[in-house]
Amino acid sequence: MFNRNEPTAPVDAGKTYEVTIEDIAKEGDGIARVSGFVIFVPGTSVGDEVTVKITKVLRKFAFGEVEE
Repeated sequence: MFNRNEPTAPVDAGKTYEVTIEDIAKEGDGIARVSGFVIFVPGTSVGDEVTVKITKVLRKFAFGEVEE
């Protein structure tokens, strides 16, 4: 049974993570994963190893931006 109090995402908005871009979404954003959880990262290419700051976390995926 789904418990609304349980965290569903392994990432938190405002935190940074080391990720590798694994794929490109239809819209052109890079796709990385943390514990299988999808993070969309604009301005990246497959194979990029980047530090990503999470900007928004939704139930099934998150958005991040590359930390300069």
